[in-house]
Amino acid sequence: MTDLYSPNRSGKPPQIIPAATVIIFRRNPAGGPDQILMVERSAAMRFAGGAAVFPGGRVDQADLALARGIGNGLDVAEAGARIAAIRETLEETGLLLATSQPPSLRQAQAARAACAGPGGFSGALDDLGLSLALDRLIPFARWLPMHHADRAFDTRFFLADLGTGMVDLEIDATENRHLFWASAAEVLELADEGKLSIIFPTRRNLERLNQFDAFSDCADHARAVPVRTITPAFETIDGVRWLTIPDDVGYPVTRQAVG
Repeated sequence: MTDLYSPNRSGKPPQIIPAATVIIFRRNPAGGPDQILMVERSAAMRFAGGAAVFPGGRVDQADLALARGIGNGLDVAEAGARIAAIRETLEETGLLLATSQPPSLRQAQAARAACAGPGGFSGALDDLGLSLALDRLIPFARWLPMHHADRAFDTRFFLADLGTGMVDLEIDATENRHLFWASAAEVLELADEGKLSIIFPTRRNLERLNQFDAFSDCADHARAVPVRTITPAFETIDGVRWLTIPDDVGYPVTRQAVG
């Protein structure tokens, strides 16, 4: 038996909301596997409240408008998602990714502050003389979970690399409560110990990332595996209910028992 989604009270499928997230790598200052940036969301947030996630959020109309102006050889939805991933990361963490030239700390701070102004993210880039290099984000996955009652996030996942750069981060306290760097294995260990919460897509992606110690190897893997939209499905096997994903989209673990 397979069930893709639970209908809301109206009996209709969830509202689909485009979103984007970015998995940001840096070299481990202490040696060992590369680290990734995690954001622990405020418990009060409606979606994934209290969970550790990758930076990201909704694609808004301003992201799509900027995408139409940039071009970059990408369709508007893809370019808009990359822009949203960059903008949301800036707003949530203070980190400005994928610009034509590395921004200074002052520029990143100014861009973050300007995002809330009338010119938005696009105006901030213009004021600072920066342009986006969208090709620096590598497509990794696309998830569309449909098992929530009223809305579903169609989320594109991207990879980005900071190399050895050490950066200053500052939490956006309105939506998030903690930022930290850790290897994929360390995040999974913290979750298994009950020290933080991760949702189903985050766990599956961390397990996939944990196959690689370095960004370069993960990026090669991402380029070799075509991105397909993943919609988890409920399946009942021998009386046990599982949440499953396809076996051929690059993930080492493809199901999880659910109550």
